[in-house]
Amino acid sequence: MSREMEFFIFLLESYAGYKNTTADKILKMWDELKLTDFIYEMYEMYHTEAIENAFMDIDHLVKTGKPAW
Repeated sequence: MSREMEFFIFLLESYAGYKNTTADKILKMWDELKLTDFIYEMYEMYHTEAIENAFMDIDHLVKTGKPAW
């Protein structure tokens, strides 16, 4: 398994915990919003900063469909 996939799984499970839900529900939501690939591709940025920053960016993506930056 690639380090990108390992981090994506970690991010998915961590975000689900942050949202008090399950990883499968979060993945379904990301898929429906067509955000899964974008979030996966954000590995370089997300894995180098505090996980809470990734959560804030993902929350913004979910609300607006656009990154916070």
